[in-house]
Amino acid sequence: MSAQNIEGIHHRGCCKLTPGGGDFQRCIQDGCSKLSVYNWISDLPMDGGISEVVEIRFKNTRKGFYYNVNQLVLQQGDIVAVEATPGHDIGVVSLTGELVQQQMKKYKVTTPAQELKKIYRKAKPADIEKWMEAIALEESTMLKARNIAESLHLDMKIGDVEYQGDKTKAIFYYIADDRVDFRELIKILADEFKIRVEMRQIGARQEAGRIGGIGPCGRELCCTTWLTNFVSVTTSAARYQEVSLNPQKLAGQCGKLKCCLNYELDVYLDARHDFPDTSEPLRFEEGLARLQKTDVFRRIMWYSLNEEETSLIPLPVEKVRELTELNRKGITPNIQTTGYSQTPVSPAAENGYTDVISSQSVTRFDKPKNKHKKGRRRPNNSNNQANSPTDESSSD
Repeated sequence: MSAQNIEGIHHRGCCKLTPGGGDFQRCIQDGCSKLSVYNWISDLPMDGGISEVVEIRFKNTRKGFYYNVNQLVLQQGDIVAVEATPGHDIGVVSLTGELVQQQMKKYKVTTPAQELKKIYRKAKPADIEKWMEAIALEESTMLKARNIAESLHLDMKIGDVEYQGDKTKAIFYYIADDRVDFRELIKILADEFKIRVEMRQIGARQEAGRIGGIGPCGRELCCTTWLTNFVSVTTSAARYQEVSLNPQKLAGQCGKLKCCLNYELDVYLDARHDFPDTSEPLRFEEGLARLQKTDVFRRIMWYSLNEEETSLIPLPVEKVRELTELNRKGITPNIQTTGYSQTPVSPAAENGYTDVISSQSVTRFDKPKNKHKKGRRRPNNSNNQANSPTDESSSD
């Protein structure tokens, strides 16, 4: 495979190694793309042979399942020509074998294999060359399309363009808040570029994944590197994890709630399944104690008495459940009988940290100065005058 061909595949969302290098070539064959799927049963005998259905990846998280009508021996990373409407398209094999059936169940594809679009052949050098020419047109086409949409005063933004492998059709990805009447735009684009035009709307998450960036965690955005399927994220995920409901901290680059809020949600839900209801405060003889925060994994609930947030009372989950049952029976215990006193708790002591800075001097490793290294005292003037020859001569 030539460096030009590798460059085109890199443009289509593969890894970010230097094109033309050995590692990059290996990544192409092994499928080092966020659209690739790890075939964990590839070494089993049941996964051998020719795949009837093959998963093909394209640009911008676009995938499809195709029928291997010619019984081709395909591997992950092969470039193939597939059926399109109209003409043919060029894609990269992302998955073969028995795992394709599981992927079809995951994406709820119930179409029989014979009714799927077909794989024509492995891409020839002429197919790949034409594909490269189509890829080279995408950026200039996008910029012209933006100018045309702006001249028509359409409230939309064209974020990307994907040419079909035979250069007969192009998909224009756009983002818009409201419904857009782009019938006139389609006519102008078709006449300008001499192609069939398909408009496809994408959301803010897909737009952020296409642009890319660095998240507050210091790593590249998940939607840019590996995340392809977006699920809804609600503020309930932040509440269960005791995260501050600050829109500036919870929103990602796309302006929506961060996808990573769902990563550990199931762990928190499983840990809190036996936690008592906190909608009602605990009643003591000293007053009402309201929940201020919860340490889910240490199973400690922190209450403040009479809304005094300066003093927190740590209570285990089992103790809170016991006190709740007593309150329901009409019993209001004394705070001292619970075995926990109302004492102020600092964040450092709460998390088990010790203050090493104040307990030891910062300059304890400095080399001590020699206190005895001082200048020799001058002798007494009276003794010097008594024994001095000059003094005797002066007395005479």
